[in-house]
Amino acid sequence: MKKYILLALVALATAFGASAEAGDFSIGGQFAYASKNSMAGLGAQLQYEPITNWRIAPEFIYYFENDNLSAFNVNVNIHYVIPTSATFAIYPLAGFTYANFRAEVMGVSDNEGRCGANIGMGAQYQIKEHLHFFTEERFQILKNWNQSVTCLGLKYTF
Repeated sequence: MKKYILLALVALATAFGASAEAGDFSIGGQFAYASKNSMAGLGAQLQYEPITNWRIAPEFIYYFENDNLSAFNVNVNIHYVIPTSATFAIYPLAGFTYANFRAEVMGVSDNEGRCGANIGMGAQYQIKEHLHFFTEERFQILKNWNQSVTCLGLKYTF
């Protein structure tokens, strides 16, 4: 399953990179914190702006093990970017999530995947011409597993 998800992200990056104009495509890394089990993680996010102020943002986040539980998220969110100045913008976000949880207790492991929804807000600050700092706060709605996710990251815009 992990190979297919990684392959899909690479395919998205290739497709978006081939058709993007300057400023339409970004790639970034992020630190994430999920509230439900106090899990910290690292992720990567692609952003593609097909229409002015509208972005599609697929991402992958891997959460490190905490209390015998590890997880990963695959998200596809839509951003509506609202510029507030030449260097700062905010954006509401909404989208879909797939979360996979792995628990290991006394040598026995179990995997469970769940589909759900994301809703939240983000902000970005332009550090240099092509380099941005971004932060996002979202609420993930999953069956029996709602949680808040906070992300901090840097992205490079092409």
